Amino acid sequence: MVIDMSTAAHDPGPDALPGVGTGLGADTGLAAGPERRPATDAERRALASVVRLRILRMCLYEPLTNRQIADRLEMNPATTLHHVRTLVDQGFLVAGDPRRGRRGSREIPYRATGKSWTLEMGNPPEAAGVGARTMLQTFLAEVAEVPASAVDTSRLGLQLSAEHEAELRSRLADLLDEFARRSHDPGGRRWSIFFAIHPEP
Repeated sequence: MVIDMSTAAHDPGPDALPGVGTGLGADTGLAAGPERRPATDAERRALASVVRLRILRMCLYEPLTNRQIADRLEMNPATTLHHVRTLVDQGFLVAGDPRRGRRGSREIPYRATGKSWTLEMGNPPEAAGVGARTMLQTFLAEVAEVPASAVDTSRLGLQLSAEHEAELRSRLADLLDEFARRSHDPGGRRWSIFFAIHPEP
């Protein structure tokens, strides 16, 4: 299955799938069952970046310093610091206690907060389209670094009444939300899920 919680590319109703998700569990600060709210323009802009979405995913399982983030993304630390600060300013990353880095330098580790999982990204509709494209580009960038043999995909076509479409969306959202709120399994393997649902062209 291809799945990395994405922005819904339609006008979300009460049964819509969750907004941009980082897959955070309760141990990363995500409270059980918070009410979702529409994202602000500043929050949308912060998440409208492949680099920033990748940083959130990397800081999901362990706190990372800006230098560690830059090394993993093979980018200049000054460039990644701009992205890190944007995420911190909007509450998507939180800074930890400073620690000693290379040659005794002072470095700050950052960890994802889980905030993105509680946001609805679908309004206005044009924002949903931008978010969906960014999420897809992020997925493609990440999956390109994984051996093809490790990527399990499926594709399905359905013809559904409005009632059954709403049921499908609701059940998928509930399942993904249930797993997102669980604590990480100690020693468990890390998985990424990208899920997309769209009308046939």
